[in-house]
Amino acid sequence: MIDSHCHLNMLDLAAYEGDLAKLIQATLDAGVEEMLCVGVDLEHAREVIAIAEAFPMVYASVGFHPGDLPDFVLKPEDLLELAKHPKVVAIGETGLDYHYPEHNPQIQQARFRTQIEVAKALKKPLIIHTREAQADTLKIMREMKAEEARGVMHCFTENLEMALQAIEMDFYISISGIVSFKNAIQVQEVAAKIPLDRLLIETDAPYLAPVPFRGKQNEPRYLPYVAEAIALLRGISVEALDQATTENFNRLFK
Repeated sequence: MIDSHCHLNMLDLAAYEGDLAKLIQATLDAGVEEMLCVGVDLEHAREVIAIAEAFPMVYASVGFHPGDLPDFVLKPEDLLELAKHPKVVAIGETGLDYHYPEHNPQIQQARFRTQIEVAKALKKPLIIHTREAQADTLKIMREMKAEEARGVMHCFTENLEMALQAIEMDFYISISGIVSFKNAIQVQEVAAKIPLDRLLIETDAPYLAPVPFRGKQNEPRYLPYVAEAIALLRGISVEALDQATTENFNRLFK
């Protein structure tokens, strides 16, 4: 299995004696063979690249999360050199998040457009975060021709209609541990109904641990619980889901 989205640099390693290598080994022992460690701002970009350099089974992305530093104006050159690193396989996470009213939508939109430009220039896919911003997210993706970069809608919590519109633009849909939550009906519908060749799985660790670990720190080694929940919804084996999502990850991130 491949964890298509996690934040290894944000994990509390107390249970591993402060040693990320021990957490990585526990992840491998659980059957998760590769991880994409996702950047959320410029300050932490070098951290995720350093982790990817240290562990052959870890890849990195660099980008600017819409909820970070609400007034920061991003320029293409802020990302371009970092993103050229050979272990950086994607741009993001980027996107729009209107959940917090103090976060300036205009600056979020400008940063989103900038990161789409960088992804297209470098021919690396986008990792898109969207929350309570469905219409504007799709509008900007279309205006900026995001399909030229391709990418993934990560930790997807919107409706099936949005998922299918993103798939029409050559995007993949990544499902997190939310799918195992009892009342996550909308996420479960998306996980069950989107084409299997457009599905990815993720932990978004350290956030959103799946049942039975809900409320605790999430870790990449819990990815099999996400896979099991989705396989059950789709009526297929975990092995079939594993094979499909692994092939999808490698196809998207090359």
